[in-house]
Amino acid sequence: MLYRTAGQFKTTYEADQALFPVRQDAILLGVILLCAWVIFPLTASEFAFQTLLIPVLIYSLAALGLNILTGYAGQLSLGTAAFMGVGAYACYKLITLMPWMNPIVAILLSGVFSAGVGVAFGIPSLRIKGFYLAIATLAAQFFLVWLFEKWAWLYNYNASGAIQVPNLEMFGVYVAGPQASSIVQYYVVLFIVCLLTMLCINLTRGTLGRTWKATRDMDIAAELIGINLMRSKLTAFAISSYIVGVAGALFVFMWRGAAEPNLFDIPLSFRILFIAIIGGLGSIMGNYLGAILIVGLPVVLNLLPNALGISIDSALVEHLNIMIVGSLIVFFLIVEPHGLAQLWRLIREKMILWPFPH
Repeated sequence: MLYRTAGQFKTTYEADQALFPVRQDAILLGVILLCAWVIFPLTASEFAFQTLLIPVLIYSLAALGLNILTGYAGQLSLGTAAFMGVGAYACYKLITLMPWMNPIVAILLSGVFSAGVGVAFGIPSLRIKGFYLAIATLAAQFFLVWLFEKWAWLYNYNASGAIQVPNLEMFGVYVAGPQASSIVQYYVVLFIVCLLTMLCINLTRGTLGRTWKATRDMDIAAELIGINLMRSKLTAFAISSYIVGVAGALFVFMWRGAAEPNLFDIPLSFRILFIAIIGGLGSIMGNYLGAILIVGLPVVLNLLPNALGISIDSALVEHLNIMIVGSLIVFFLIVEPHGLAQLWRLIREKMILWPFPH
C-alpha cells in the first residue's frame, strides 16, 4: 500500500530513466534528509554525535570510495586505510603550510593527493587482476604506513610522530580542533558526504559507470567493443582514492582530532571492506546500511546488557562484536552476496506488489 505505483505513468524515456522512477522513493529520501539535517542535530547528544552520527557518515564515505573501485569497476583493493592516511596527512600539511586556507577546501583538496597516489598504485591493475591485484594494493598499504612513520616532514617533525588537529575557524565558528563543537563538525561532514554521494550517483548512472560495469563483468569483451581498459581502471582508482582520501581527512579532522601512522593500518582497511560487503557491493545505499550496522553494533552490545540489568565484561563485548560481524560476513557471502541493499530491494518489490503474492 505504501509503495503503490498506480497512476504513476512513464510517457518519456527521460521519465523512465529518472533517478526516482517511483514517487515514494523520493519521499523516503526527503524524510531521511530531513532527519539528517534537522531532527538529528536538534535531538542528538554529544555521545550520539561522537559514537554514531559522525563515524557512520565517515565510514559510509570511505566504503563508498571502495565500492566505486571494487563494486563497480571490479578491482580488488586492500589498501583503503593507507589512502585515507594520504588524505589525512595531505590535509594536515595544507592546513599547516597555508593556515589561511578554508578548512572545507583543504579537506576537498586533500583527496587530490590521494587520487594521485591511488593512480600510481593502480597502474599494476593494467596487467594483473583478482587476487594478485589485492596483494599489490596490500603492498601499498604497508609501504604508505611505513612512509607515514619514517618521513618526519609529514608530521612537522613532531617528537610523538602524531599529527594534532589545530583549531580551525570558518566564518568565525570553529569547525575543527579542540574548541570545535560536535554539531558543527557533524554538519561539515554531512555536507561533504551529501556532495560526494550525489557525485557518485551521477557518475555510476552515466557513461563512466557503464564503462566500469563492463570492465568488471568481462574486461576482454569490454575491450573488444572499444572500451579503453587503461582509462576505465585508472579513473576508477583515481575517483575511488579521491573519495577515500577525503574520508581520511574527515576521519582525523572532524572526528579523531589526532592520528598516528598505525591508525591507518590494515584493520581499518578490513573494517571498510566489511562495511562494503555487508552493505552490498555495487550499491550506493548499501554503504550507509553497512556503516550503520558495523558502527552501531558495538554501541548496542554495550548499552543493551546494561539496559536489561546484565553485567558483561568489556572484553566479552569486544569478542561478541567480532564474532557477530564475522558471522554476518559469512552469512551475506553465502545467502545474499549483494548485501543489505539487495534485502531492501526485495522488501521494496514486495511492498509494490502487496497484497498480491507475485
